[in-house]
Amino acid sequence: MPDLSAFRFTATHEWVETVDGGARVGVTDFAQAQLGDVIFLELPELGTTLKPGDRFGVVESVKAASDLYSPVGGRVAEVNDALGDAPERVNQDPYGGGWLMRLEDVDEDGAKLLDGAEYARLTEAEAH
Repeated sequence: MPDLSAFRFTATHEWVETVDGGARVGVTDFAQAQLGDVIFLELPELGTTLKPGDRFGVVESVKAASDLYSPVGGRVAEVNDALGDAPERVNQDPYGGGWLMRLEDVDEDGAKLLDGAEYARLTEAEAH
């Protein structure tokens, strides 16, 4: 498990990491495990402006399809194009190569973010 001390999480199982003045976003290891094998991702258009909690895409797995929600606000500066040919990266490396999008002009006003301990308690409760 990578060092997640710089990551923050949402109750809808997305993560956000501040990187180079922007933010990278992905789904958590817990979420990918619950979903099973990811087979398709719908990601946002470049330049899309998101607010915290806005739906930005869909993840489809062999079990279900789930909406994706932005942990923070910002403008979509990059999406992980590698996932188009290899969506399984979300399962294999959810905190690394399986990232989904990078935001610029990040705005956390109204964001409901959890630290690692808070997120661990949430997933423990959901697992039981």
